[in-house]
Amino acid sequence: MCGIAGYVNGDGRPADADLLQHMLAAIRHRGPDGQGIHIDGSVGLGHVRLSILDLAGGHQPMTNEDGTLWVTFNGEIFNYLELRDELQKGGHRFATRSDTEVILHAYEEYGDACVERFNGQWAFALWDSARRRLFLSRDRLGVRPLFYTRCDERLLFASEVKAIFTCPEVPRSLDYFGLAQIFTLWTTVAPRTIFEDIHELPPGHSLVLEDGQLRTWAYWRLTYPPAGDFQEANDGGDALLGLLEDATRLRLRSDVPVGTYLSGGLDSSFTTALVRQACPAALRSFSVAFDDPEFDESAFQQDVARFLHTDHEALACRPEDIGQVFPDVIRHTEKPILRTAPAPLYLLAQRVRQSGFKVVVTGEGADEVLGGYDIFKEHKVRRFWGRNPASAWRPLLLRRLYPYLPNLQAQPPAYLRAFFQPQPAGRFDLCSSHRPRWELTGQLLSLLSADVRATLGDFDARAELRGQLPPEFARWHPFCRAQYLEARYLLPGYILSSQGDRMAMAHAVEGRFPFLDHRVVELAGRLPPRQKMCGLTEKFLLKRIAAGRIPDEVRQRPKQPYRAPDAVSFFGVPGRPLHWDYVETLLDPARLRQDGVFHPEAATRLIEKARRGQAQSAKDNMALVGMLSTQLLIEQMLSRRPAPQKYATFATMDS
Repeated sequence: MCGIAGYVNGDGRPADADLLQHMLAAIRHRGPDGQGIHIDGSVGLGHVRLSILDLAGGHQPMTNEDGTLWVTFNGEIFNYLELRDELQKGGHRFATRSDTEVILHAYEEYGDACVERFNGQWAFALWDSARRRLFLSRDRLGVRPLFYTRCDERLLFASEVKAIFTCPEVPRSLDYFGLAQIFTLWTTVAPRTIFEDIHELPPGHSLVLEDGQLRTWAYWRLTYPPAGDFQEANDGGDALLGLLEDATRLRLRSDVPVGTYLSGGLDSSFTTALVRQACPAALRSFSVAFDDPEFDESAFQQDVARFLHTDHEALACRPEDIGQVFPDVIRHTEKPILRTAPAPLYLLAQRVRQSGFKVVVTGEGADEVLGGYDIFKEHKVRRFWGRNPASAWRPLLLRRLYPYLPNLQAQPPAYLRAFFQPQPAGRFDLCSSHRPRWELTGQLLSLLSADVRATLGDFDARAELRGQLPPEFARWHPFCRAQYLEARYLLPGYILSSQGDRMAMAHAVEGRFPFLDHRVVELAGRLPPRQKMCGLTEKFLLKRIAAGRIPDEVRQRPKQPYRAPDAVSFFGVPGRPLHWDYVETLLDPARLRQDGVFHPEAATRLIEKARRGQAQSAKDNMALVGMLSTQLLIEQMLSRRPAPQKYATFATMDS
């Protein structure tokens, strides 16, 4: 993993180089190219670096000409060449070719507003020694994580919470309200995290510490026009294609080889085609294949690889492979998760790094930005049905939803009607698109112990989220409201943090996402919903511009979200059971009572159901993965206390 770490001592005590080294050691898991620190009186800055641009630029935090500004940086500023030219014309002189130095000069020229000119993915800390001022920033869509806490007159920050926990004065405890958010919304909602008093800087936000005062603000917001203000554009496809081509071009800037992830779906196939168009030379693509046809897309992957002439490698992933690496996965996610899907991507990133690649281009973000998920279809069907709830044929459209979930498809019509329910015309529920999902996931709260439920009281994660929605949310089209909930919360909180950045960076691999170029996101936000979903055809405009660039059978196939085997990865199937020591230990009733988070009897009933091969519903699988990942998190990050020496490096279950 690569990242940043540092602190500012507000009580005037000198910076501690040993603490900074231990913070960086918690981030430096495997494979980075170097690290560096800078000490300035009571301030310590450091980073663990993955060298991709300007390989000769050195590993230390970078300073400006007179040494008054220092920056520690994790990520990439993709438009650094254009910004460098602009700044040079204004009189700035550069000593390196790196994008890091562009941050320094852009801050000199534009101040805090410099981030509004960046096209990239970043978490950085800039120390302005002349003003005794710390400036932190995180990219617009939340690709790069950034956490902070205040403890004993000290502000600590890092790309990973485990780095902050190396400071002995920082308390370690679970935030049950953050856990309730995950067990309802699938993710915590920044600035809340799963740990008490550890805060996450939200996507598109900056933070300043000056004169002992902490201030955060949004420099960019995801937004959409009012429902009646969309303008049809005949050139919408041309504009989208042009921006995606340019976003891909910028994301191919690298001094090292760039590969692609190729899942076999529309998004990754299209990004691979754009990379192939920009780089006619040999192209490596990588994917995951499963034995179970419910999850496997390898036939489509091979079709695209042949069509685009990529040198393709598919990593075969079995349920036992997932069970084996799951503790490592949670060590890197640093939060409970409800699906095992990050585990195969962890293994895939390992294979990519072993193949000599540090950078991969992927299709993340297309579903959120251009309307690809079944939850958008579901909401459209429920609104259509709600205009005539007595209709006998309108609810039949529910059969068009989630074709990749055989258990759901096997349910009788009465169950589907009761679960999804129509949205009656005139009933105004701002978050109606996500109500069925949140209600299903919220049933996991019944697994929590009586003490935890008493602490939560009447806390409602859904109500708290509604209270954070922007004032203009109510004026957006219902389709855009659903998009916002996915892109603003689930995308950075789960897709990017658990499946994207964390799994790739665990093996020092950087993911790059053309669909998350903020220009693409802003253009897509202005598109009428019918250009994103025409009837029940998802990503309608993207499918149109992809014609001729990828195989038609891939372009036209229904969306199949990336998933992986869940309960069977830990318990196997009848006749072929799996046994993992960590599963037996952490889910033992005595251990559950000791940790105090889950109700032992309820958990035991679920575990026995899984051992019999009967935990097949989405709720059962989420409950098992959520409970096990929470127990792993407690074991790895909360149960271990600092060793007697001054500082202790982070201990893991396999250390």
